[in-house]
This record gives sequence, C-alpha cells and structure tokens, in this order.
Amino acid sequence: MIPSRPHPARALLALAALLALALGACSEQPGAGGVAAPAGGGGGRAAAPVPTSTPAGTTLRVETVAGGFANPWDVAFVGGDRMLVTQRDGVLSLVTGLGPGARVAPVTADLADVYARGEGGLMGIAAAPDAATSGSFVTCQTHQQDGRPVDVRLVSWRLSPDGLRADRVRDPLVGGLPINPSGRHSGCRPTFDAEGMLLVGTGDTARATISQDRGSLGGKVLRVDPATGGPAPGNPFAGSGSAAERLVSGYGHRNVQAVAVQPGTGRAWSAEHGPDVDDEINVVVPGGNYGWDPSQGGETPGGYDESVPMTDLDRFPDAVPAAWSSGDPTEAVSGAAFLDGPAWGDMAGLLAVSAQKGEKLFLMRPGTDGDASRIVGVTVPPELDGEFGRLRGARLGPDGALYLTSDNGSDDVLLRVTRA
Repeated sequence: MIPSRPHPARALLALAALLALALGACSEQPGAGGVAAPAGGGGGRAAAPVPTSTPAGTTLRVETVAGGFANPWDVAFVGGDRMLVTQRDGVLSLVTGLGPGARVAPVTADLADVYARGEGGLMGIAAAPDAATSGSFVTCQTHQQDGRPVDVRLVSWRLSPDGLRADRVRDPLVGGLPINPSGRHSGCRPTFDAEGMLLVGTGDTARATISQDRGSLGGKVLRVDPATGGPAPGNPFAGSGSAAERLVSGYGHRNVQAVAVQPGTGRAWSAEHGPDVDDEINVVVPGGNYGWDPSQGGETPGGYDESVPMTDLDRFPDAVPAAWSSGDPTEAVSGAAFLDGPAWGDMAGLLAVSAQKGEKLFLMRPGTDGDASRIVGVTVPPELDGEFGRLRGARLGPDGALYLTSDNGSDDVLLRVTRA
C-alpha cells in the first residue's frame, strides 16, 4: 500500500462539511440550482456540490488485488474471475482472481506500435458483452509509425481461450482520432452502452478549433458500431456527408476521460478534465454541444485560450450545462462507474469517479425526476482519500465490487472496493 499523504486543506474541508451536516445544512453550495459565473470570463457552469464525509454508519473495504503495475490505465472483465489491465507503455496483463492474491500474467499481443508519451499510450479497454465466449475486446491507443505519432485509434482484438494471447481483428476499428505529439489531451476510454454500441470519450489534443469541429473526432463523445467501426444506429448526425461527423454523439468537450452507463436508465454520463478550474461530469445528450471553445469562435485559431469557460453559455446559449463541476481547483477526474447490486444497499446508484490530482474517489448521487441530469450530492470516503495516491481506472466487476487502478508511475495497484 502506498503510504497516506497528509492533506491539511482537505482535512479542514471535511471538518467544515461535518459541521454543516451537524447543523442540518444541505450538501450543496447555496444557489446550486442556478448557473454561476466561472473564472476567466463570460458563460456559466453548474455549481459544485460540497464534498462531505462518508454517510454515518457506512464504511468501505478496500483490498489490494494485485500490484507491481506501471501506470495502469483501465480494466476489462473477460469472463469468470479474469480481467485485462492496460498499462500506458503498451503492456497488457491478465489478472486471474477477483480478490487479494490474484495472479498476474503477461498477455502476448503486438503492441509495438503504441506511442507512449504524456497522456497517451495504451489507454482505455472495453470487453464486449459476450467476451466470456467470444474473447472480443477493444482498446484505445496512440499509434506510431517509424517512431512518428500518427493518430489515436480504436483497435478490436480477440483473446485466446487461455487468456494469454490477443490477436488484432480490426486495426483500426476507428482511426484518425487527432493526436498531439506530446500526448496531451488524448482521451480515451471506450464503454459499451445498453444497446451494445461503443461510447468513446476523446480529447481535443490541446488544439483550439477541434472541439467545435464536428468533422474532427477530437473533443467528442463518439458512438460506434463495434462490428463495423461505422456510426451506431440512431446517431444524431447520421445523415452527414462527413464520415467523422456520423460517429459523433456529443461535441464541444475538452478532454473526456470516461463514459459510464447508468443502470436502469441507460443514460450515459461522462467525466471530463477542465483547465485550472471546472472538471465536469456531464450527461451525454445525443447531438449536444458542451460549450468548450478555446478558439473563441475562431478569433484565436492559432492559440489555445484556456481562460474561456468549460461550458460557455454566452457563446453557446443552448450548450448542455454540466451536471457537476469541481470549481477551483480541478481534481483531474478520470474513471467513472456506477455502483450497482444489492450488496451496496443505499449506495447503489451512486456514480463512482476517480481523481488523479485530487488522489481520491468521489461518490456522486444523480438526482431524480426534474433533477435527473444533475448531481445532487457528493461524498468522499476517507478510505479512498489520499490513501493510494492518484486514482485512474474505475470499473464495476461481475461480482458487484468496484475496481480501481492507482496511477503513480511505479508499483501501482489494482484495488477492490466493497461496502464493509
């Protein structure tokens, strides 16, 4: 286990939150139902609920399933007690066992073309719904040729029955996602939705005009048919003459790190990095514009103005407002998964969101009825507040437990989280 790090400011925040609870205060900031002006100019954002401690009487059990990883990015469950773990430098591992003492073995796969730099490399992974029998899974990875970065792409694979070999099936399944040679704002994490289509969050590669350009695959949430790599049925721009635009579900994003599908509703929620303020949790609305435009409408096309609002409601009055915003500072939200199953009790339905810079796990409660597109409460369990350093991947396992990866660079761990 990585030693706990002291966080005086966080301790003061937790103390203030507990005092507020003792006084019967709401867990949200005053006026959270409205739109607050962000730093850096006009526009608006959703106000951020105040983080609090874990609800009284609730504790979490956090177990280390396996260690010795280097920058593990994501986890995919491929049947039984087996899971695949991606590591940024182009390493794929098979983990057998859902608890402490699990066995880790290398998976033989041709990953020599992975361009690992900065925020890019071997990134997200998603197992097909029938992966236990088909062995099918998809990765999101940066691609290089002769040492030169080419693009970010989705690749489909088939896992051997013993789980120790993976062969490419379609390469690329989807190619041409933009790339920054530094790796900055690469995205990229795929998730299967309720209809078996792939939802893919992508990054804008720190280029000013990409997010608002529906002919680019960067700064988007894509919805892809995993069998063909083409647009999923019902995509909002299916009639476009642009092959890229036909894949787009939502646009105007900065750097989408994860997409999670809400049980019971099929609604998708995304986690997105902000600049120095306003990480966001967003509801994925087909055809929606999420209001990030660092080109300021083309006025600064050669620059990348990060002082603009994450959701610029002045420039884009119809932009989809954030369901939750971190405010100042950002937390570098990363993975996202909904808790589900009877073992979670009244915690079932919470959205678990990992944070890198914040080194914590957020548990967020979506609203109901008129508030169904908002986060109405947030808790930070002390068991996952600074105890393991940076947290990146977050996936719900077949056993109903939440699985997280740390991302500190060396001797990283795979964690299993359950309600104690």
